[in-house]
Amino acid sequence: MEIACLDLEGVLIPEVWINVAERTGIEALRATTRDIPDYDQLMRQRLAILDEHNLGIRDIQEVIATMKPLDGATACLSWLRERFQVVILSDTFYEFAEPFMRQLGWPTLLCHKLVIDQRGRVADYALRQADPKRQSVRAFQQLKYRCIATGDSYNDTSMLDQAESGILFCPPQNVIDEFPQFPVANDYEALQAEFARASLRDI
Repeated sequence: MEIACLDLEGVLIPEVWINVAERTGIEALRATTRDIPDYDQLMRQRLAILDEHNLGIRDIQEVIATMKPLDGATACLSWLRERFQVVILSDTFYEFAEPFMRQLGWPTLLCHKLVIDQRGRVADYALRQADPKRQSVRAFQQLKYRCIATGDSYNDTSMLDQAESGILFCPPQNVIDEFPQFPVANDYEALQAEFARASLRDI
């Protein structure tokens, strides 16, 4: 049995923080894991910016409420679910993800949680564990599943490396240059073709 392990932001949905940056005009919030490989450094930077500008969870959720999955994402996800077990492994937060999960048909999602204080301030964040995407793939493998994984950023590369097959989806050039061992798909048709090539099944 094979599991398709997908990143969420940049693969199925737009980058939440970039959309928050565009809505608020705070350019520093555009930074993502495509730019800063150290996730804790990135999140500490984001939390400090939110505090500086007095932005809370409601402000972010208002932006999310206006967002939709990427064009073609729902059809691609349906294609994958017909052929594989599908799990989304993301460094997003459950407090962000519900509207997207509803639009995507409630796929299985493993991600993190935010720490929200009584005033609605984003006080901290809580990871499920260190290097959670790799560890999730490793756990599936221990259950005798074969994993094919896709993502777009630095924080996906350990997952891609752990999986039997890893695919970069629409990555920036710096990630392509640093991880030439992974094939690159620049649209959903190409991504489906890469999954078909990686699969041991006759798709």
